[in-house]
Amino acid sequence: MPERTVAIVRQGYDDTEGLDTGVSHALLRRVADGAIPETFRISTPGRVVAFGKQDRIAPGFDRAATLARMLGFAPIVRLPGGRAAVFHEQTISFSWTVPEPDPIRGIRKRFTETVAVLCAALAGIGIETSVGEIPGEYCPGEFSVNHAGTIKLAGIGQRLGRGAAHVGGVLVVGDARGIRDVLVPVYGALGINWSPSTVGALDDVVPTLDPSAVADALIEALATAVSVTDSALDEETLDLARSLAPLHLP
Repeated sequence: MPERTVAIVRQGYDDTEGLDTGVSHALLRRVADGAIPETFRISTPGRVVAFGKQDRIAPGFDRAATLARMLGFAPIVRLPGGRAAVFHEQTISFSWTVPEPDPIRGIRKRFTETVAVLCAALAGIGIETSVGEIPGEYCPGEFSVNHAGTIKLAGIGQRLGRGAAHVGGVLVVGDARGIRDVLVPVYGALGINWSPSTVGALDDVVPTLDPSAVADALIEALATAVSVTDSALDEETLDLARSLAPLHLP
């Protein structure tokens, strides 16, 4: 059995007031301090538009956040960078918080490790994937996970702290149209040129997939690389998350 042990947390929180993002922020600090172990958190989120810091300083940000609210999606400013991404009930939110004395040196290694788990899990449920940016994709990135070079299935970002790194992302299981319907006006307000046809979901490839089953597949794939143990957030981490939540509101 691998010596490296990762705590699995399956808890998600209402992000209307930034609490779920506050939890990610708190995990980064608590893992960095050595208060809690390396942690992989996975959950099915509510309806959120997660803006990056670059979006936050864009001239159209206030309009974009207002449009998100009008469409029933809470706007938050997420921990990693990148451009706006949409979370809803047919997506999976995941994050891997890793203790690292020198987090800058391992950036590419952590990205590679995370996409390897994603791709292995998806292969296990019959979905072929590639890693790399599709021209015109939303929230573009070198480590995006796509199918056949045509539709983006998952996006990944990374945030570094003093003594830890947080690799987080979204995997779209179903309702790609719901994501397009939000991103078209939001990206229009932000002045971002992109191609809505790049938005995809796992059920575009394999119909009738269930987010909980996909989440189980991710944990199983992770368990082939490291030793995993079920865990839950302690009250100290939740208290810290509540104090950090307001930092992630527009």
